[in-house]
Amino acid sequence: MRRNISNLIAISFMLCMGYTGATDPSPLKVLTKRDTDKVNVGAENGKTLLAIRSPTGISRAVIERRADDWPDTVMLRLHLRGLENLKITNGKETLEVSVSSHDVNVRQWKDGKEEEPLDSNHPHSVEVRMIGKEGKPVKTIPLIGGYFEIQLPEALFEDNPKSITVNWIDFYR
Repeated sequence: MRRNISNLIAISFMLCMGYTGATDPSPLKVLTKRDTDKVNVGAENGKTLLAIRSPTGISRAVIERRADDWPDTVMLRLHLRGLENLKITNGKETLEVSVSSHDVNVRQWKDGKEEEPLDSNHPHSVEVRMIGKEGKPVKTIPLIGGYFEIQLPEALFEDNPKSITVNWIDFYR
């Protein structure tokens, strides 16, 4: 009985100190430019999800894989009101996306060549979904309480980079 109480006290102490004995289950490590930026890494429908919140609307996150390989599917949820520019780089290639505020036109290009827009068949092309605060697709911005959802293209991960960097600018900052 005394031994059980001692074990219970030791376990209670470790839990109070934040020790659970488990390692961080997140497949990704995220470092943001600003302390006020928050990135929650989770999973939804078999996809690794990065929910990004940025009070200033302009910032950056470096996302590093912890395992030998990247998760099969990586999804960004940018909780921003608008998306003037999104830049994603793996160190060799850079994908940029912009959603205009007046006609909600999505433009995307690669490696700084804005005059050469990507078509939907390009391996780096992405679909930008705009989701309102009720969790349903919307067609107008600014997104009040909503987010932009983008599944990162597999082509960004072909060479299995150690990290990718995501930069964003919200034109409603």
